[in-house]
Amino acid sequence: MSLSRIEGFRVAGISTCVPPRVVDNMEYGKDFGATEVRKVVAMAGVQYRHVVDQGVTAADLSFEAAAALLERLGWGRDSVTGLILVTQSPDYFLPSSSCMVHKWLGLSDECATFDVGLGCSGYPYGLYLAASMLRSGGHRRILMLHGETPSRFPSPDDHATTLLFGDLGSATALELSDEAAPGFFCLRTDGQGYDGLIIRGGGFRDRAPTEQRDLCLHMDGAAIFNFTIKRVPQLIHDTLQYAGLSIEDIDWYLFHQSNRFIMKHLAKKCGLPEQRVPFVLDRFGNSGGPSVALALTQGTGNEQRHSRVMLLGYGVGLSWGSAVATLDPGAVLLHDTYTGKVARS
Repeated sequence: MSLSRIEGFRVAGISTCVPPRVVDNMEYGKDFGATEVRKVVAMAGVQYRHVVDQGVTAADLSFEAAAALLERLGWGRDSVTGLILVTQSPDYFLPSSSCMVHKWLGLSDECATFDVGLGCSGYPYGLYLAASMLRSGGHRRILMLHGETPSRFPSPDDHATTLLFGDLGSATALELSDEAAPGFFCLRTDGQGYDGLIIRGGGFRDRAPTEQRDLCLHMDGAAIFNFTIKRVPQLIHDTLQYAGLSIEDIDWYLFHQSNRFIMKHLAKKCGLPEQRVPFVLDRFGNSGGPSVALALTQGTGNEQRHSRVMLLGYGVGLSWGSAVATLDPGAVLLHDTYTGKVARS
């Protein structure tokens, strides 16, 4: 099992950024039928979604989140020695989107920069990579960005997925600290279910599919549901056990905002206090992996200080993971709306 304890790093801040355009799912009643839309909204819990306009990408959203966070923290651009961008919504096949964000932020050419192609589980995985880089030596400050634009994945005639997804960028700043509480990570994969969530066309296996539908998302909803309710409770149990913690020792359980029915089922099955499981997908939609960060910046109010949090990602891959981290009183939490006007280097 991939269980890790990493010491000597702190989360200095987390920033999230959503597009300004808000879609009310009930407006789709004329396309999919009002009754059917009400059923989907009631089950999934998504009333409103923030979606990008044409030409705006996950890299754009994550850049503005990162720029705002660096400004609030007062970090010099040359002090950042690592930049990770977790995304399955890249601007191009090549170059890496992180290289463009590196340029826009004006970071040093001594900054290690790379993309990670993970989706729903990407936040705890990205945090693990950033913390590991800090502890391996040679780094003092690292930015871990996680952004997705899943509203652009579904086929327009697929109401099962079209009504779910919103878009989001996030930035998490980590730095060395001998005084910080240790972090705990549990990371897992089951590639047997790789085709449960898949866009079959457009990559190099099938560059120009004969079926245009294959350029859009295919989702096996039953398989994903069964995977989630089977794997996530064990993940929470194993993480708590490895960290030597009880359910009550965690202040916030920050789930990937996947589906209201699934999240409530998981919380109940695991015996988690309902008030410690924030829900924000009703206002923002399912934005994939970065929704873990959004649950923190938008779901915990002013009570996040001195908090021990469990960060939970699960889905496409199939891949799932957790991280336990402690936010000290100085941790910065930001949330803003994308403008496209932030200066780029």
